[in-house]
Amino acid sequence: MNTQHEAVILVSCPDQLGLVAHLAAALHKAGCNILDAAQYTDTLTNVFIQRIHISCERSIDSKTLQKHLTPIADEFEMKINIRWTDKTKRVAIFVSKEDHCLHDLLLLHRDGDLHCSIDLVISNHDDLADVAERFCIPYHHIPVPNSGDPEVEQQQTAILEDNNIDLLVLARYMRIFSDTFTKKYAGKIINIHHSFLPAFAGGKPYHQAFEKGVKLVGATAHYATTELDEGPIIEQGVIRVSHKDSVKEMIRKGRDIERTVLARAVRWHLEDRIIVHNNRAIVFS
Repeated sequence: MNTQHEAVILVSCPDQLGLVAHLAAALHKAGCNILDAAQYTDTLTNVFIQRIHISCERSIDSKTLQKHLTPIADEFEMKINIRWTDKTKRVAIFVSKEDHCLHDLLLLHRDGDLHCSIDLVISNHDDLADVAERFCIPYHHIPVPNSGDPEVEQQQTAILEDNNIDLLVLARYMRIFSDTFTKKYAGKIINIHHSFLPAFAGGKPYHQAFEKGVKLVGATAHYATTELDEGPIIEQGVIRVSHKDSVKEMIRKGRDIERTVLARAVRWHLEDRIIVHNNRAIVFS
């Protein structure tokens, strides 16, 4: 029987000398082995950020770790989050009519490439119900006459809470949440925008790109916030286009990028590789 388990510890605090040494010493005293560690200092705000991957005996829990880390957290004004890797995050996917991102996520999950439980799909249309059915995932069709409709969001929230959902993935969900909903799930909503933000935010970005005659189109995965398409950017990708490409062809090329960009962002979130600081997503490889 495996007596070891693993955790990821995310740390942020004002930068100063000795932080890495103090953290390593505290974890050693707690009986933890550091498997991997990466850090970054934002020199503009003088903030130190670190991701530490540890292993330890199963007798060591969050309370034990906090006991050893609290003294240095108090001394250095640290924010510390402990995430156990054997705790499976529960995911809900929101879609409209486009199926390419949904298919990609479901296939990756089926093949064991996403460490999570995809518990349900929510859509404002019933077009993709058969896709969810093929993967044996509950599909909730909730029409959305207007973005941010409070009655609709109450239905959605009830479903999410009943299923203890940890992450919402907007896989080409063509509706906008209210500020109330977005704030409730702050840091837990990943959206794929079919454009290389901040260029061509809002609707029909490929049409905007075509009109401008751009030579590159792309996709951006970001955390959704109350400001439309302004949330912290997690991942981006681009592909070259030319004057020969129609809007339809640009959309086709863009879909390939959307799939890979969204999958990377979701995987990194599930692996606790992201810390948001100053509206920037710090992503540790």
